[in-house]
Amino acid sequence: MKKIARRTFTRYIYRELLLYFSVCFLFFFLVFFVNQILLTIEDLLKQHVPISGIIKLITYSLPAIIAQSAPFATLVGFLMCLGRMVTDNEILILRATGHSYSFILIPAIVLGLIISIASFYVNDYLLPLGNVQYNRLYQEILFSDPSVTIESNSIKRTKDTILVIGDVEDNVVSDLLMFNTDSKGNRRIIISGETVISAPEDPSILMQLDLGHPVTVFLDSNKKESFDYLNSDKAVMNVFTSQLFVSSGGDNPREMTSGDLKKLIDEMREQGKVSKQYLNIYELEYYKKFSMPFGSLFFALLAIPLAIIFGKRNGQTIGLIIGILLSVLYWAMMIMGQTLGIRNGLNGFWTMWLPDILIGVLGLFLYVKVRVK
Repeated sequence: MKKIARRTFTRYIYRELLLYFSVCFLFFFLVFFVNQILLTIEDLLKQHVPISGIIKLITYSLPAIIAQSAPFATLVGFLMCLGRMVTDNEILILRATGHSYSFILIPAIVLGLIISIASFYVNDYLLPLGNVQYNRLYQEILFSDPSVTIESNSIKRTKDTILVIGDVEDNVVSDLLMFNTDSKGNRRIIISGETVISAPEDPSILMQLDLGHPVTVFLDSNKKESFDYLNSDKAVMNVFTSQLFVSSGGDNPREMTSGDLKKLIDEMREQGKVSKQYLNIYELEYYKKFSMPFGSLFFALLAIPLAIIFGKRNGQTIGLIIGILLSVLYWAMMIMGQTLGIRNGLNGFWTMWLPDILIGVLGLFLYVKVRVK
């Protein structure tokens, strides 16, 4: 009878955790999905891009939305579920029947691990595949109408280029400022007055920019005390998709699996032809492929003691509030770590894994504290 009761309790815990996770996953999925729709419509719909193209772009974004939603759904869902069980004295009943907190911990950890593995598959296989198709379709839109990207008073960023755009009227840009960094860390700054966007004859060129009175400054990363300076009455600059926009080439880390990305990083290290800061961008993406999906596992560990501590009254509501607050904090730490890693060259492993490590340490500390009581 004890074995039967134990199995019944275990199945009940799994079912409740999975139910709350599913509801919260749908919530976060809709939040990120609506955000993606708004971003896509803002950039493309006003440029008369066909609705079918926008729908395809949104579809290719689904793996990224799924990968982002899973960890937060695990935290909020588990907190709400376990908080309700504490409020309804179900945890107390389990304890009274001789079950320890590990009886609840094991199903939560196992389910958190399963969610992490499934999320990792999406993040490592479906996400790169979606990015490839997304960038390929987006490039087709750019080739057909470069004005989709050249917007008035806007800033466009890629992994190695920042483009500051002034007023745009028809095919004339009032002011243009470009910051470009090559793989060795050398920088180029181009300042131009009135710039005319022309249709290129070569189909491999995205757009032709006829620069008015351009000034170019070349900064050598190995000679920081000097720079080269060049100006002219006019100049023509051909902009290739791979130079200015996210490409669908084989060296885009977001379009690669973790195995392929690791091989590329090892090759870069052996060749030694790229700067540490440039290499760190690839390492950040590599570690992010693991840290974000397996955040579900660390959140599962944290949810148990938090629910026990704060779930005595209105545990489901308190779990929702605490879960959302921690999700926002975790997301901010991930964004901050990635930004500092790219700009300041901080170690990719620590910047991507530090939020998970902090969550795991806090969860383990609180769990031990709860067990001692």
